[in-house]
Amino acid sequence: MSGAQAVAAHFLACLDGSEAAVYPYRHWLLERVLPEDTCQAIDALPAVAPPVGDTLGKRETHNSTRLFFGVEQRAAYPVCDALATALQGGAVVRRLESLCGTALRGSSLRIEYCLDTDGFWLEPHTDIGVKLYTMLVYLSDEPGSEAWGTDVLDGPDRLVATTPYVRNGGLIFVPGADTWHGFHRRPIAGVRRSLIVNYVKPEWRSRHELAFPEQPVRG
Repeated sequence: MSGAQAVAAHFLACLDGSEAAVYPYRHWLLERVLPEDTCQAIDALPAVAPPVGDTLGKRETHNSTRLFFGVEQRAAYPVCDALATALQGGAVVRRLESLCGTALRGSSLRIEYCLDTDGFWLEPHTDIGVKLYTMLVYLSDEPGSEAWGTDVLDGPDRLVATTPYVRNGGLIFVPGADTWHGFHRRPIAGVRRSLIVNYVKPEWRSRHELAFPEQPVRG
């Protein structure tokens, strides 16, 4: 079994055991999202947390320092290629379509590797309409990281819950007008590492962010 096949099989098993919730919007909580050797290989990537400064509550404030598993990264690092190939594959796409009740075929895969340090925060937002699917995978395990989960809100001002932040756990939701989420200001003693996985519509402009910019997913 190839690295990509192993990642895909593991992820499909994770989806089978996911915990579904409907309030304040449909979302799924995940455990053991990736094989442990995949997590370790991501740990070993030569990525350095960028200076935070003031993000103004938005990731795009510092676009030049963002890290993606794009074409160059896939060519340079086997783990980036294995993960992207697994999530691009038809078995995973079909299972996500079935689980989430959304159509992904014809979209493009986008994987961002986030390294957030003290001072980082995200204002409540719903994700832009060009995103068809969002998954967050948490990767840190240092002391205090259990408080670093994603805030799930009912509207822009009402916090409902903060998702559990455990290494290799995660959250899935289908972006919509009600999918408010964010990260309120709190101490980050270390680096809050996570993956953001999206399938995005063909009109996505930043093609360098895409894992396979010339190959929409087929399902």
